[in-house]
Amino acid sequence: MRNWTGKIIGGAIGFYTGNFVGLALGILLGNAFDRTTAKRTMNEFNSESQGVLQTVFFEATFSVMGKIAKADGRVSEKEIELARHIMARMALNEQQRLEAMRLFNTGKSPEFSVENSLTELADVIGRRATLAQIFLEIQLQAAYADGQLSVNERDVLHTISTHLGINKVQFEIIHQRIRAQMHFSQGYREPASRSGSAHLNDAYQVLGVSADVSDAELKKAYRRLMSQHHPDKLVARGLPPEMMSIAKEKTQDIQRAYEQVQKARKAA
Repeated sequence: MRNWTGKIIGGAIGFYTGNFVGLALGILLGNAFDRTTAKRTMNEFNSESQGVLQTVFFEATFSVMGKIAKADGRVSEKEIELARHIMARMALNEQQRLEAMRLFNTGKSPEFSVENSLTELADVIGRRATLAQIFLEIQLQAAYADGQLSVNERDVLHTISTHLGINKVQFEIIHQRIRAQMHFSQGYREPASRSGSAHLNDAYQVLGVSADVSDAELKKAYRRLMSQHHPDKLVARGLPPEMMSIAKEKTQDIQRAYEQVQKARKAA
């Protein structure tokens, strides 16, 4: 609805002080006032919406992570350690860390409704597909904390995908990329753990392309992934600022994978 308050008041004051010339000047000044007010109101609305999205995303991240950890019947020490590791990477203060652990424990409870949590998350995410994918990526990493994916964990991941509008094909693409990224990161930290060919294959999968892709398509895929995972862009779209470090790590893996593939191609 358009705001006419400034125009009406400005026009009235202008008319009574300067006839029709004053009327015109008053309307112009009133119009400027209305536009400034509307812009300030919109900025306040966007800021408030952003805060709600960040809060809901944070809460869903740790509560759903707890649900996944409990999905196969028991919460392993590796799963608890992963949750703590994510909190450490996010540099949470003591209060935030305690809240994250509370949410994680809530998600482990039989009374926790993952559907309700995901419905709320989907409502605030809206059409921000990149945020939905980032959320799924985080939960996939949580599911693989113990090195394998159980049937119950996969069911929870499919529930996440359904609520966030991620179809089965998209899920498998993201799933394979995250698995490759975990292997690639391990191979980068521990070179002896992966052979050279396996490490290169992981690099291609991190980028979501096959080994026979052209250089142009390779660069296109790399740039698309870097843009999707750019920390500043994700925070602007509603990712909690505390999770920026996670996004940075993802871009670092994408960068390393691209450099690994380029190096291999130049040596061929």
